[in-house]
Amino acid sequence: MPSSMIQRISVKTRTPRERVLSGSAILLTGLGLVTMINFAYNLAVARFLGPVAFGHTTAVYTLLILISSVTLSFQILTAKIVAQRGSAEARSLVYREFHRWAWAASIFVSLVLVLFRDTITAYLNLPDPLLIVLLAIGTTFYVPLGARRGYIQGVCNFRHLASNLVLEGLSRLCGSLLMIGMGQGVKGVIAANAGAVVVAYFLARPKIHTPSGPSSEISVNFRESLQAAVFFAGQVVINNCDIVVVKHFFPPEAAGVYAAVAMVGRVVFAFSWAVVSSMFPIAAESRSRKQEDHGVLGMSMLMVSGICLCFILGLRLAPGAIWTHLFGPQFGTVTGSTFRYLLVLYALSAGVYCLSVVLISYEMSRKIANTGWVQLLVGGFVIAGIYLFHSSLAQVIWVQVAMMAVLVLCVAIPFVITLFTGEDNDDLVVPGSVNLRRRVAEDEVIAEFLRNDFHSPVFEQYQNALHDLVATPDLEHAGQNRLRRALFNVRHRALWKELPKDTEWFEAEIEMKDLDRIRVFPRAQWRKFAFGDFGLTQVAPRILDNRYRDRASGAFLAKIDDLRDNLRQEKVGGAILLIGKHERGPFTILDGNHRLVAASLTSPEALEQFRFYCGISPKMAQCCWYRTNVMTLTRYGTNMVRHFANDPEKELLRMLRGSERTKGASRVSTSP
Repeated sequence: MPSSMIQRISVKTRTPRERVLSGSAILLTGLGLVTMINFAYNLAVARFLGPVAFGHTTAVYTLLILISSVTLSFQILTAKIVAQRGSAEARSLVYREFHRWAWAASIFVSLVLVLFRDTITAYLNLPDPLLIVLLAIGTTFYVPLGARRGYIQGVCNFRHLASNLVLEGLSRLCGSLLMIGMGQGVKGVIAANAGAVVVAYFLARPKIHTPSGPSSEISVNFRESLQAAVFFAGQVVINNCDIVVVKHFFPPEAAGVYAAVAMVGRVVFAFSWAVVSSMFPIAAESRSRKQEDHGVLGMSMLMVSGICLCFILGLRLAPGAIWTHLFGPQFGTVTGSTFRYLLVLYALSAGVYCLSVVLISYEMSRKIANTGWVQLLVGGFVIAGIYLFHSSLAQVIWVQVAMMAVLVLCVAIPFVITLFTGEDNDDLVVPGSVNLRRRVAEDEVIAEFLRNDFHSPVFEQYQNALHDLVATPDLEHAGQNRLRRALFNVRHRALWKELPKDTEWFEAEIEMKDLDRIRVFPRAQWRKFAFGDFGLTQVAPRILDNRYRDRASGAFLAKIDDLRDNLRQEKVGGAILLIGKHERGPFTILDGNHRLVAASLTSPEALEQFRFYCGISPKMAQCCWYRTNVMTLTRYGTNMVRHFANDPEKELLRMLRGSERTKGASRVSTSP
């Protein structure tokens, strides 16, 4: 491959799955510290102020979390658009634009809180409207903080993001303890919460590139903005509406106990959100750069499942006395249920919901996600369910468990469909199409494939007797075509049977510009160079890079090097077979992976030594060689069972004996 082409290909040292794992580890470490800090904060407020005051502070803080639907909308939009921008200047333009919009939104929300402070105070049974005014002050900085954290997340600076979350938690804890010590009570704690947001805002100032162009270049699709708002509106409703409704229906002491129980759900969600936060920009970046991100969703789901399971088991096994010791005797038994039982039940609800969040977030990172509307609808049903069933705190939580189970089933439907049918990645190729020169018969393709492969040890016993049949095929001779197909089936019957029956073959013209639409066969040694992206122009340069050469066997690398040497001497040729859904691609190399990769690393002229055949079918996604998923693998297994009793070698020998008898009869009939 020319040096100019090698230079323009971005080489990543880690797969998207590895980057998610690394980013999640950093954020989980930070969230672990934040969780301990918040746990200490909740313990201090609950123990020093009692259940009633704790219920008041939690209710006001919950309002701040509800407002986070706006904050997080700015954060996720900023993160996604920043991740999709390739230059530092473009990223800076995105940040400046979103930061300005965030300030406008924060001022509007703060004014609404101040204007309706008396109404909110009455609904939540709060002691003083001043608490809502303090909340409005924190909100003014909270929404722009989302834009700042979104930029940090978008550039995958997870250490900065984690440290900012930790510093916010420390500010909240230290400020609250100071205010409680000064005798300021609930007002002091809310003021400390507002102050922590202000501190986090100024400490989250990102290092950005000074843009030279106008910010008007940055535009965000309305539907994309709407999906972010809908997603976080549903998220904050589900995570916090129960606390608000319980505060309205239950006595202050019971509401305070429930607030402590809900704290566990927030911890479970916070740890799971660390995984989502690292997954989101990486998946968005992979999509924008037309790369596949194999394993990102699976790794994220596995990590979140593990986190939730650990919390549920830990709470179940922890002795009940530990909670009364930590929070105080008032947090022992309430409305007939033990505190530990409520904790485990709430953790179960939060765990099921976290799985839904992973699925929705992953879909949002790649396209406009309609599942966000499903989440918002389920959030409405949660509120309605609690209004109907609230005879006890346990009943309130059971309503949420049932609705979260419904939600995860609903949002999983698109992924179940994708699992069985495969995702359509036709938009991951360059514009245009390859030049199809002429349509060819399948017999010609099989003859070319067999000629390339006839040196294989599998054909050793036939190489002398059938050399002419393979080396100089007569495509007009029906008997020869049948015999070549039988010989071909000895090694490749299982491979060929997977191709759709309506596959049409064409001889094609492939140039260097067409290599971007070609993928290597996603098996064996190629996986070690792919990092989730099997595009030929992504895989090939890594074979020359010393950082990756030790991933493959010496025989594999030696074969590539030998082919490159032979290509320079014009000693390599033959046919290369590609399969795809249409002439635009993408195409997968069915035969000729090593030769085509070696040619792409040599020169444009090296491609002229090959003949290219493209097998095209609208049903090619059903073939496991083109797309691997449960459905195509099931189809492959079914075909293997169906043809298990048929021995292709016996069929070949039968045809050879028949051919010998025909020749013998011909000699007898023509003898004198």
